[in-house]
Amino acid sequence: MISDLHQSGAMKLLFPRTYSDALQAVAINTAGGVTGGDDFCLNACAEEGAFLTITTQAAERAYRAQPGQVGKIRNRVTVRAKARLNWLPQEMILFDACAVDRRLSVDLEDEASLLLVEPLVFGRAAMGERLTNLNFKDRIEVRRAGRPIYLDAIALTGDVAEHLAAPHIAAGAGALATILYIAPDAEARLAELRTQLPSEAGASLIGPDILLARILAPDSFELRRAMMPILHRLSAEALPRSWTT
Repeated sequence: MISDLHQSGAMKLLFPRTYSDALQAVAINTAGGVTGGDDFCLNACAEEGAFLTITTQAAERAYRAQPGQVGKIRNRVTVRAKARLNWLPQEMILFDACAVDRRLSVDLEDEASLLLVEPLVFGRAAMGERLTNLNFKDRIEVRRAGRPIYLDAIALTGDVAEHLAAPHIAAGAGALATILYIAPDAEARLAELRTQLPSEAGASLIGPDILLARILAPDSFELRRAMMPILHRLSAEALPRSWTT
């Protein structure tokens, strides 16, 4: 049940009918992408005992920005006690000369659970795109009962294609995904998850109930092929239809 909803500008939410107790929200950017000067904000709260899935209609695109302009994305989610959040946006595709500053903040109460994925694609491999002039910052922060339990920040500038080509960085990978799972059964999931990972990926238990995986792939197709079985197993329900159509 939706208790309160406000939306304006190019950011819209749709709530498709599902055959479960979970509420599904699909974020739609009617502007068609993000560029310098844009300012997007999403705030959501899963109330006590609720099950909320937030996804996107399609891959987001970060387009070329004018000099000195940066597109801002600010997402903040609160998950109350005994509630569950699946944060499942589809890929963000970075185009050359884009400038984006994106931040995601998640506040968990005690006994709240979280499945989070953030996929990034560094140009479209099929189009032969190379990112030689990029300004991209990304920050994910998760707190439980006000205490930080996970912080991840990325800053990519300049010739990112050359940077990612280094063997000790990404060995030429064109796509990256971070998967974070916070739930009482996280430790029990680790061994099974590792059997599903491709060779260019890894998973670790960074807390008693905090499981983290990072996946590198040559392109968005291979990234999806690696991600989707994992997300399907961890999500506690079928993946949103927008992921499979």
